[in-house]
Amino acid sequence: MTRDAHRSRRTCVALMMAFAIPLSACQDAGGSPEPERKPSGSTDIPSAQSADANITRVSDRQWERIKSVGMWRPGCPATQGDLRRVEVNHFRFDGTVTRGVLVVNRDVADTVADLFTALFEDQFPIRRMQPVERYEGDANASLAADNTSAYNCRRPDQINAPPMLSPHANGRAIDINPRENPWMDLRCDCWFPSKRLAARTPGPGKILKGGAVWRLFTQRGWVWQDIKDPDYMHFDTGYPSQPYRRP
Repeated sequence: MTRDAHRSRRTCVALMMAFAIPLSACQDAGGSPEPERKPSGSTDIPSAQSADANITRVSDRQWERIKSVGMWRPGCPATQGDLRRVEVNHFRFDGTVTRGVLVVNRDVADTVADLFTALFEDQFPIRRMQPVERYEGDANASLAADNTSAYNCRRPDQINAPPMLSPHANGRAIDINPRENPWMDLRCDCWFPSKRLAARTPGPGKILKGGAVWRLFTQRGWVWQDIKDPDYMHFDTGYPSQPYRRP
């Protein structure tokens, strides 16, 4: 996005908050791709009051950025045509609303839009939600920033599974609020990104077995922490990754 486009989008969003203009009116100013569709259940309520989820194709510009930081390379399974960009509003921990983006496989895009619409309606807080190319493709940097993310054909030194089998490399896995929901990295025998919130006690942005977020995902066939070691941030549609069919 150009500097002028950023400025135009900020101006438009400011007007939206002041005069209840739908956020979709700001998309042209921000350079977002033309929406492919809007999921069922969306409303015409001003987007600051709704999730306003939209699904678009991954633009050529974004795909070039994904490749340039090494998130796709020969041997990675999902191609540009396999992936979709889900834009959706979410609550932050301070109660304000911002726009987030997840890049996912096209076969889970509808479900992801529905899931994050439900999280918005429950006012579940999410620190930030940006594609991993914003972090130069570095999964560890994204997790350390408490960034909720999905697609990433991870670098060889950060990989947890062969790319063809990996749910993240196929765009069928999501890591939610890593700081509040850390994982046990056996390579260092440590919690990452931090041990501080590892205890599965209730708290803002945390995922607990049997809790609302867990029920929301598992009812749609997603699996929580699909490994034997704790990985509290992680939902996927199964390992090895296969085409998703909603229950």
